[in-house]
Amino acid sequence: RSNTEQILEALLRYSATIDNFPSECGPVSYDLQSSESENDFLDDLSDPEACLDNEEDAVLREKETKLLHLIDMNFLEDEASLAINACGPDTSIADLIDFIYASQIGKTDDFPLRKPLHRIPNDDEMRPGQRCGFPPTDQKRKKLFAEKFKRKFEMGRSDSKESKKNRKESVEEHERIRIPRHMIGFGIPNEPRPTFQRKLPEEAIGPPYFYFENVAYTPTGVWDTISRFLYEIEPEFVDSLHFCAAARKRGYVHNLPFQNRYLLQPIPPLTIYEALPMTRKWWPTWDQREKFNCMRTCIGSAKLTQRIKGALECWGGNPPTKTQKRVMYECKKWNLVWSGKYIAAPLEPDEYEFIMGYPKDHTRGFSTTERYKAVGNAFQVDTVAYHFSVLKSMFPTGITVLFLFSGIGGAEIALHRLGIPLKTVVSVEISEVSRSIFRDWWEQTNQRGNLIELEDVQKLSTDQLQKYINTYGGFDLIVGGSPFTGDAQQSTCAALNANLPVQTR
Repeated sequence: RSNTEQILEALLRYSATIDNFPSECGPVSYDLQSSESENDFLDDLSDPEACLDNEEDAVLREKETKLLHLIDMNFLEDEASLAINACGPDTSIADLIDFIYASQIGKTDDFPLRKPLHRIPNDDEMRPGQRCGFPPTDQKRKKLFAEKFKRKFEMGRSDSKESKKNRKESVEEHERIRIPRHMIGFGIPNEPRPTFQRKLPEEAIGPPYFYFENVAYTPTGVWDTISRFLYEIEPEFVDSLHFCAAARKRGYVHNLPFQNRYLLQPIPPLTIYEALPMTRKWWPTWDQREKFNCMRTCIGSAKLTQRIKGALECWGGNPPTKTQKRVMYECKKWNLVWSGKYIAAPLEPDEYEFIMGYPKDHTRGFSTTERYKAVGNAFQVDTVAYHFSVLKSMFPTGITVLFLFSGIGGAEIALHRLGIPLKTVVSVEISEVSRSIFRDWWEQTNQRGNLIELEDVQKLSTDQLQKYINTYGGFDLIVGGSPFTGDAQQSTCAALNANLPVQTR
């Protein structure tokens, strides 16, 4: 138990080192403007010649459209491109503009606004045919940029396999930890388990145990940083598609044993048909998905689904291959399901909860937007429970846990469903909505342990941590999920500077 404080400090210190932590799905707003705009490529979905050859092309074209859109608004090419790279190509125009404005307000060096924006004209000042809310177009600048982007696009497509291999090797030589292609960790259920050897440093052997989750595909060197702060333990990479009907590629740095793991019962549905059997009636033969992509924090707009319906109706339900590809691109991107004839609809919040392993109506009582965001940022319960199952025999009378950035209680629900009593839980979560959802679950399940809630890490000082250790006999398990938002990162940095000593390794 003497290592508890060091483990906590290492987790918090790591979180503070990442300035631009990526979200697996990208920070797309709920009311997605990319699918609402006049430039939405589904406007011409019924025209086979307008279709892109593949999804990679579609992503590049979408990025190009948004770059041109921002340039049209008199943003510089560099700042527009950097905003899209930082936020992701799926981010709406409104969110990209907010990002650039935030950089200006923060007076950062990465996104200087060297040219003032035009004043947005009112309707009386608009020229015929001009789009409302946008300044006059600099056609020459727009044409030059389009030609430049096209050259880059063609060069990228004609790049030889050898040069790509050299680039990959150049990047990887700076990284010690490699992300495996097949993310099965130390073995997955119902599959032959390969033999793994892992020797933990003596000071990392629990209890206390620690478990730190993060998105698998992080920037170069991030996993090496995490490992360095946590006793040089390499992550276990796991894709939740082995545990549920949706992919969710994550890495876990932990000191838990991995022998004799077992699944939660009942075993969750592993395919879309099993999870949502009512969709089978309307599922087209050319949609061969068996799994969803990662659960987003948002959904596609109603206008997008209407455009898909209109496009399929034009072809009588039997569209050509290129139109199928374009529809499938949107279905995969937004996890659309077939709920009627030609109707590709977003998942409902309760379907999100079910696939992610949460109780029915776990997030009910909050707005639809808040529910999607809360579940999309949460743990996948069945995956985490599989890892935690080794704790059942160790703590038959209960467990004392510290949860950093605990969200809507995915880790706590996993322990509860495994039958491990929660004696004391210190939960640190900055989102009021998430805290309320977790508190409701705690009360509804008649938990008998102690629940201590803190709003953010600034409230967790070294003295307070020591008080909890003295009162409850130390923590048996420390669980952390990486904070993706800027507010959480700033709070972590503030807590480190104000309260917690920095561990040096």
